Amino acid sequence: MGEENHTHVTDFVFLGLAQDPQTQELLFVLFLIIYLLTVLGNLLIIVLIHIDSRLHTPMYFFLRNLSFADLCFSTTTVPQVLVHFLVKRKTISFAGCSMQMVVLLLVGSTECALLAVMSYDRYVAVCKPLHYSTIMTRWVCVQLALGSWATGAFVSLVDTTFTLCLPYQGNNKINHYFCEPPALLNLASADTYNAEMAIFVMGVVILLAPVSLILGSYGNIISTVIRMQSGEGRVKSFSTCGSHLTVVVLFYGSAIFAYMRPNSKIMNEKDKMISVFYSAVTPMLNPIIYSLRNKAVTGALRRITAKLSC
Repeated sequence: MGEENHTHVTDFVFLGLAQDPQTQELLFVLFLIIYLLTVLGNLLIIVLIHIDSRLHTPMYFFLRNLSFADLCFSTTTVPQVLVHFLVKRKTISFAGCSMQMVVLLLVGSTECALLAVMSYDRYVAVCKPLHYSTIMTRWVCVQLALGSWATGAFVSLVDTTFTLCLPYQGNNKINHYFCEPPALLNLASADTYNAEMAIFVMGVVILLAPVSLILGSYGNIISTVIRMQSGEGRVKSFSTCGSHLTVVVLFYGSAIFAYMRPNSKIMNEKDKMISVFYSAVTPMLNPIIYSLRNKAVTGALRRITAKLSC
């Protein structure tokens, strides 16, 4: 074996989403628009919920946490991708790659937990409306939010530890556009079975378990809504639940495909396109689906706009 194969990798080179210059220019414009919409939308939600006292409810408390997680998730990847669309050699240091992976797994796993918590909140609101205020107290909401972030930190710690403790020698070309475990495992110079199993178990904890909770919550919600006598109540409940389920399908579907299928460490062009959904598209859509089409949020926006214009 050559000396190069014994040299520990100090940086990585991304192969990116495309090699053709014209395609990269188009992707630069597309990702720039997505990022600007993501930042503006999520910041707007955070500010509105903070300022308007009418939005100081459990649902919007969790939405604010979700918007912050989305903002962190997108900012950790998209600015780097934008720069790489403009340069020929797309590099990142080993330390930078490690930090990016830690943050991505932290906020991504936290978002998985938050979506499950939000489904429970909707279950209590629809199925137990008379007890909602006594069940979803301020303290309970804070505990659920902290639990979501703690779960995200635990999953991030386990996944990054098993991934980064592997030796990386020689090959440093990542067939991806950001650092995540499946992409890095393909470059490891040792057996990756233990790391793959650890990541799979964490996937069960943070992907399959929350999905099961969400499906159970919405099964009860749908059953309750169908029995409602008020047609307006049914429409309102289905509208709220439909928004949540849209996000769940996009986010969990793409994440499960990336982390829970056999040979998930073998990255190809289809895998990279799937990654775009949970790394860029979902953080942009969350404010639109959850809040900006919500009457309470649009009302708060109108009130604040009216005050500023006075």
